[in-house]
Amino acid sequence: MQMRVSYSCDPYRSRGRLYPEPSSEARGPRNIFQRDRDRIIHSIAFRRLRYKTQVFIAPDGDHYRVRLTHSLEVAQIGRTIARALGLDEDLTEALCLAHDIGHPPFGHAGEDALEAAMAPYGGFDHNAQTLRTLSKLESPYPLWPGLNLSWELMEGLAKHNGPVHDLNWALREIDEAFPLGLQQFASLEAQIAAISDDIAYDNHDIDDGIRAGLLTLDQLLELPFVERRWREICDRYPGARHETLLRELIREQIGVMVNDVIETTKARIAAAGIETADDVREAGRTIGGFSDELADRERMLKNFMYANLYHHPTQLDAAEHAAKVVADLFAAYSTDARLLPQEWRDSLPIEQPARARHIGDFLAGMTDRFAMNCHREIFGGKIEELGK
Repeated sequence: MQMRVSYSCDPYRSRGRLYPEPSSEARGPRNIFQRDRDRIIHSIAFRRLRYKTQVFIAPDGDHYRVRLTHSLEVAQIGRTIARALGLDEDLTEALCLAHDIGHPPFGHAGEDALEAAMAPYGGFDHNAQTLRTLSKLESPYPLWPGLNLSWELMEGLAKHNGPVHDLNWALREIDEAFPLGLQQFASLEAQIAAISDDIAYDNHDIDDGIRAGLLTLDQLLELPFVERRWREICDRYPGARHETLLRELIREQIGVMVNDVIETTKARIAAAGIETADDVREAGRTIGGFSDELADRERMLKNFMYANLYHHPTQLDAAEHAAKVVADLFAAYSTDARLLPQEWRDSLPIEQPARARHIGDFLAGMTDRFAMNCHREIFGGKIEELGK
């Protein structure tokens, strides 16, 4: 049985769910955070992450990461850190698995296009859409809407990147129904989920970028701290294949980051006198994260990735085509509601902004390939080269 520290979130002292549920062991003896995690895994929204962009839009290769595999990798890192710190692993895992559910198709290109289309109607934010999806749109139960997740999970998803002061319409609606203390910091489990996301994509996007031929090792070695680690690995394994050494480099970088988070977080807990989960929320700063030195290196790595991968001409060209798909679909559904599937058409509000937000919900739930198929059916022809 996992040993929890006093400042972890305790499933047996949870603030509960928006809709009270009868206590039952009919589906197995699980606590509230374990049920949260399982509800996410069994949701349709989670399964759709299989066909949503991580870095490469509608990737042809079987080995590239998508939102689903990325979320699984984040969860693995998050569990490791949570276990080392004595936090609740189930809550941390649930947060990691759910954090990207609100992303529309085509990654940031799709989000930018949807944000532009919905600007007159309150805008779009993928983090708020995650909570909207889980609390309203994904609705498999007969007695309440949404998945009816715990307060701690909803709180963590809402503010894992820190307190929220500028609420958009979607998050405001959720907070009014189920107040999440948005002016405070999140639990340590949520903070660990957030930093685990950074660790995962910082390193795994390198792997995919090199695999795709958009990054080269020589470019990567322009970063001094990466070059030093690469040289040490080559000296340690002189006969190993180049590809094996690259994968070892990624593993070691993840290990260095994970260990830094564990030691830095322990030190901050001690320095701040953290004893309870509410102490974490009221600390006035992020407790779980990198040391100052590693945070500087991580920023350098992110800047490198934006310059050399995320803003690579091939990626920008694919993003332009992807944004056109989303913009065209929003305009088409807004102009002619008969193009919507029957279920979505039957529940389409008459008045704005609810009508546009309903269409936005439909678009945000699309996978890359479904969006492209819908575009092809409506407009004919093809949107070429999205995943090339």
